[in-house]
Order: sequence, then structure tokens, then C-alpha cells
Amino acid sequence: MTLYPETEAPLNALAEALLRGPSSLTPAERETIAAYVSNGNECTFCTEIHSAVARQLLGNAADLVDQVRSGGHEAPVGEKLQALLVIADKVRVDGRTVTPEDVERARAAGADDKAIHDTVLTAAVFCMFNRYVDGLATFAPVEPEAYVDVAKFLAEDGYLRSIRPGPTSVNNEQS
Repeated sequence: MTLYPETEAPLNALAEALLRGPSSLTPAERETIAAYVSNGNECTFCTEIHSAVARQLLGNAADLVDQVRSGGHEAPVGEKLQALLVIADKVRVDGRTVTPEDVERARAAGADDKAIHDTVLTAAVFCMFNRYVDGLATFAPVEPEAYVDVAKFLAEDGYLRSIRPGPTSVNNEQS
């Protein structure tokens, strides 16, 4: 991204809007959805960075991220997030498979229209981000600890690097 600022700025602005903008979902929930979708798409970089950010945001409940990554909608995250993860996974594979019943289940579990919208858009956008990152053969350490410093920065300051200076490589680089 740093080589092409004309695309970096709008992509980071999109990430900021999706993961930090106004929503009935917390930033931790949205980062967890991004990590879950990325894990399903087998995108190591996005899975690890967004898992690490979610862990930072969740603090003592950080282990929920790994439970979502391994258990999906069956993870112990509450009915609302479970229902939204079903929708996110369907969008990841083929958005046309999301049913009115899936949406109704999410609503019945406490998700409002904004949460459903944000889940669908996050899942769709992260499919694109995953393909972008993997299509460029981006270096992606497999060790989760390699992402901790960047995750701290992103959890605290968000994705708008042009406004908030911060790390610039995976061992000090943001996505």
C-alpha cells in the first residue's frame, strides 16, 4: 500500500469506516468478523493482523477471537454475533446464499439493520482485501506475535495512517 498512496488512502479510509466508524457493533466485534472472514479465505496476513487487533480491543476476553476462528458461529460469543457470523460466512462464500431467515435470526438475537449492514459490508470488503493482499504475494509471518505491535497501534489509533503517523512495516507495518 505504501508504494501506491492513491489507492492506500481510500482503502485505509474504507477500513477505518468499516472497523471504527459509527456502528451498533463494537470495533472488537467488527475486527473479529474481519478476522473470521479472512481466516475462511485463508489470508494469513489479514487473519493475523485483525485477530491481533481484536485481541487488543477485547483485553481479558481476547481468547474469543481464536474461538471464533476455530468454531465460527458456534463460538461462545452470544446469539447476536453468532447469527452475524453465519451471515458473514455466507457472504464470504456467496452472498446470494444469505436468506431472509438468516437476517431474521440476527434481528431476533438483537442485531439492528446497521449491524447486519456492517457485517455484510465487512465480509464483502474483506474478501476483496484478502484477494488484494494475497494477489500481491504479501509477506505474512505465521507467528501471531509478529503482529502485536502493529495491532496495538491500530487498536489505539485506527487505520488512517496519513492522519496519524505510526508503524510502517509488519514488524512495524500496518495493513
